[in-house]
Amino acid sequence: LYKLTAHELHDKLVKKEISSVELTENVYSRIDEVEDKVQAYVTLDKENALAQAAKVDAKIAAGEEIAPLAGIPGAIKDNICTKGLLTTCSSKMLANVVPIYDAHVISKLRADDAIFTGKTNMDEFAMGSTTESSYFHKTYNPWNLDRVPGGSSGGSAAAVAAGEAIVTLGSDTGGSIRQPSSFCGTVGLKPTYGSVSRYGLVAFASSLDQIGPIGKSVKDVAMLYSLICGHDNMDATSAYR
Repeated sequence: LYKLTAHELHDKLVKKEISSVELTENVYSRIDEVEDKVQAYVTLDKENALAQAAKVDAKIAAGEEIAPLAGIPGAIKDNICTKGLLTTCSSKMLANVVPIYDAHVISKLRADDAIFTGKTNMDEFAMGSTTESSYFHKTYNPWNLDRVPGGSSGGSAAAVAAGEAIVTLGSDTGGSIRQPSSFCGTVGLKPTYGSVSRYGLVAFASSLDQIGPIGKSVKDVAMLYSLICGHDNMDATSAYR
């Protein structure tokens, strides 16, 4: 299942050919298989992910409509705030920081029943292009472990390429989504500035930073982008669409 695209998995969930719990367990099995080599993650959140998957399965069983990425496991770059879950920016200085609020994009995805497998590795404070400057460990390119995955969103791109997440969020200031996506053979998008709220993103250069999606296909990226874009009163630079 971890090899399929998000839109293929959505169809299977709606048709009850698979369950979200089954899919989530399959992704974590893949993580167990390759994470020691790829090292895409800083933090995993399996217990909460499976609990959320069970809630989505209950909605499907009750005949409720689900959002495009409901019940589909995705990962979050570790500079995007997640309430109750470590947000370290891959830095020793923030190694024990647990935010008390969600970034705007996380709130939107939670409302649409997305599942978060964990937080992905990155160049410390997003300053780098190889994901070798993380305090915790280097991330490796799943296609060739002797090569870098790019950066600073290297963990997010590597997680998708390795099947350790179906989709992921990264952040891009000067190429930090686009460059690792090209290195890892994934699709990545830096959205037009202002189309996605920066609220809850640990800033690198506020006038350039944008949160954006990474996936296996253009359709997957479009699905994720459509869920996270839109105006946010907490970000004065976010645009109405």
